[in-house]
Amino acid sequence: MRRLIDRRHFLKGAGAVVALGAAGCRMPAAGPVGSRPALQLPPLRVSIDRITRVTVCTRPFRAAGPRTDVERIGTRTVVHNYGHGGSGWSLSWGAAHVATASALGTGERQIGVIGCGAMGLTTAIVLQRAGARVTIYAKELPPDVRSSWATGLYTPDSRIAMEEHATPAFKQQWAEMARRSYETFQTFLGVAGTPVEYIDQYAVSDEPGPRRRGEAEGKPRFAELQREMTPDLVMTPVDHEPGSHPFGQRYVRRNSQLMFNLASYQRLLMQDFESAGGAIEIAEFRSPADFARVREKTLVNCTGYGARALLADNSLVPVRGQITRLVAQSDATYGLRYQDTSFVPRRDGLLLQVTGENDYYGYDDDTTVVDRAEAEHAVTTIASLFPAPATSA
Repeated sequence: MRRLIDRRHFLKGAGAVVALGAAGCRMPAAGPVGSRPALQLPPLRVSIDRITRVTVCTRPFRAAGPRTDVERIGTRTVVHNYGHGGSGWSLSWGAAHVATASALGTGERQIGVIGCGAMGLTTAIVLQRAGARVTIYAKELPPDVRSSWATGLYTPDSRIAMEEHATPAFKQQWAEMARRSYETFQTFLGVAGTPVEYIDQYAVSDEPGPRRRGEAEGKPRFAELQREMTPDLVMTPVDHEPGSHPFGQRYVRRNSQLMFNLASYQRLLMQDFESAGGAIEIAEFRSPADFARVREKTLVNCTGYGARALLADNSLVPVRGQITRLVAQSDATYGLRYQDTSFVPRRDGLLLQVTGENDYYGYDDDTTVVDRAEAEHAVTTIASLFPAPATSA
């Protein structure tokens, strides 16, 4: 069951007010009188009255990692490509290449892709580039798919598998997917609409030393693979001591990270697919027997968490993620993590998410009802980093 927010902690933070300044203004110095912090960042306009929307997505986690096998279902060959946890967008291009190799290995060149989220779209495009004619079958299209409600950060090992299942073979396949995806994202940098960009992300802590997420007592550990398998893709962190930044007497660590502006990114992917001759048909699959309705003999199943009901795949565990969206701010170009909350400066709106104190926050929770208290907690937590402006007597 999802952890409930401590009401006393929430009420204490509810009075936090963000410093609202004109574009280009800078926050007051956090150090001694007359000094200015070396790190200058525009203050965020983060307050409850600026909330525009709250959405809930369900990440499809499998303890053994993503499902990538091939099976015969009735008269159709089905290639599975789902169960990537919180790493769907991050691993999408690498996973698409794995699925493409399996699909074309059947000898067919007319391929059906089921699902139009992160996995479905990228798999369809990679299949096209490999010479296949592709039709996407989906009940919903962007921006109404679950993938549209992700935060949009490059997090390739976020709840990708349990540590006990991270065999050498699994790690190697993961590394290949991560590297191929990372390389593909580089081709979107500088493209009109800024579908992909780098941001500086600041981890803010009240205590010295890098803040680590706590472990859930009695629970198995999630696999952590980035630093072991792709250390060259991890940016070197930079520490900022108290007084050298705008966040008071706190400790700050900066990392650079890839971010996907999903509104423009998904639109671009849809345009690429359709301009290459791809077709889209609105269809709903309620059971494996429905696969026989499509023309193609080879299908790639990219249904994400939907595969739990479609295939009765109980190995899929839902991981709830609620996003609170605020009015966009053009000069907000950096991300934040503080206490149990993260902030992402997307171009289509400021995104805040309560991530909890450990990786089990939201685990095995398939509820999609918006939790308003959680949304306001996320806002007030980030707002507390910004001092209220002084008022004259």
